[in-house]
Amino acid sequence: MARRTKIVATIGPASRDPAVMRRMLEAGMDVARVNLAHGTIDEKVAIYRDLRSVAAEMGRHLGILVDLPGPKIRCGEFPEGGVHLDQGMVLRIVSGTERSNAEVIHVDYESLVSDVQVGDQLSFGDGAVVAEIADRDADGLKARVLHGGLLQGRPGLHVSSERLRLTAPTPNDLELLDVFVEEGVDMVALSFVRSAHDLRRLGVEAAPRGPLTIAKIETQAAVDNLEGIAAEAGAVMVARGDLGTECPIEELPHLQKHIIQTCIAVGRPVITATQMLESMVSAPMPTRAEASDVANAVFDGTSAVMLSGETAIGHDPPLVVRTMSNIARRADEEFHSKGWGQRIGALRRAAEGPEGARVTDAITMGAWRTASEIDARAILCLTQTGFTVRSVARFRPSVNVIGFSPNERTVRQLTLSWGATPMLGTEAADPASTVEESVALARDAGLLRSGDRVVVVFGARTETLATNTLRVLSVP
Repeated sequence: MARRTKIVATIGPASRDPAVMRRMLEAGMDVARVNLAHGTIDEKVAIYRDLRSVAAEMGRHLGILVDLPGPKIRCGEFPEGGVHLDQGMVLRIVSGTERSNAEVIHVDYESLVSDVQVGDQLSFGDGAVVAEIADRDADGLKARVLHGGLLQGRPGLHVSSERLRLTAPTPNDLELLDVFVEEGVDMVALSFVRSAHDLRRLGVEAAPRGPLTIAKIETQAAVDNLEGIAAEAGAVMVARGDLGTECPIEELPHLQKHIIQTCIAVGRPVITATQMLESMVSAPMPTRAEASDVANAVFDGTSAVMLSGETAIGHDPPLVVRTMSNIARRADEEFHSKGWGQRIGALRRAAEGPEGARVTDAITMGAWRTASEIDARAILCLTQTGFTVRSVARFRPSVNVIGFSPNERTVRQLTLSWGATPMLGTEAADPASTVEESVALARDAGLLRSGDRVVVVFGARTETLATNTLRVLSVP
């Protein structure tokens, strides 16, 4: 069985070489993430262009996601090798961009002193170090370390979103976005989304004319406004680092399940991220707990699992991707497809919505059921925007979902969709000819064989934008 859950891998210093990118693609990378929080814009554009070149040389459809920095607070750089802060240590936190050390930590947030209160807890580096504010004056904060650990590089500083006056997207986000929209990027992730309005402020055209917008769910406000965010976003990311700091840690697994199911039900791909195989930054194998974490994300119904530092700064990025692929593939084999599809079907039947949404629900649910009942080889989707593929994929059918689009950016954006095999197709003069040509292309690619049954779904042009046509045919 081919792997259905997609893999997003971050490109960084350890994977910057095009030869390493090539090996990561061979190992199973579906989407490459370029984190704009580090390095210069010229460096990131060069990485983007190298990824495009490598994928073209390999004849592969690779989605590229740029992750905007957002209103992320970061510490001034620590000395090489990092600094270990012990429990009980007292340190000073001040605004600025100078280098940090064990006595003074500089942070790039001018309003820190006025926003933070005595008694507040600050989390550094996704919870590696936790400190409590003991006192403050006009120039800085005095903090006592509650939980010690190692801080290295330029770790993030988490302050409760209720305290921050920062909003997303920032002016810097919009400047970076303009550059990559001009480059033709496929997907863009916005950090610290609190409402659907934050996404609208990006000002990009709807996909596929513009990039697929990904809302990172990492604040309590985002959880509270999840339905509105899911309606506006093209996809979402469960950003467990800051979310796990913002919310009680015992709630995080349940929030993950809730976010995934809520968003998948409305056809939004979901990425599960943060510390999935983190031990592999330096180790050749993940911990048992990490392997279980990846598998459980698959069982939760996630569309994709993401690697961050593991491939950005790890000792062997292709090995990490291959390990992630093997774990996800094995979990896909045990995924309860029928139970998941029934659950999503029940949610959609109970949902209210416009006529087009109800038609799409009926047709795509019918495609899932029909494919199972007639033992179809695949569900073949004809799509301009990717909407039909994402609508079918939310039911997690047990057969391959082949997505044909004449739009190259749509094809690359579909690399994020669970179970989808995206293919570049042509648009014939009439739907019947387009179906015939698409079936022939899938057969020539080895995805279908003569005599196979295939379920075909697409949206015939009507006044209502919907997936409204289902056909069953045999491959000639």
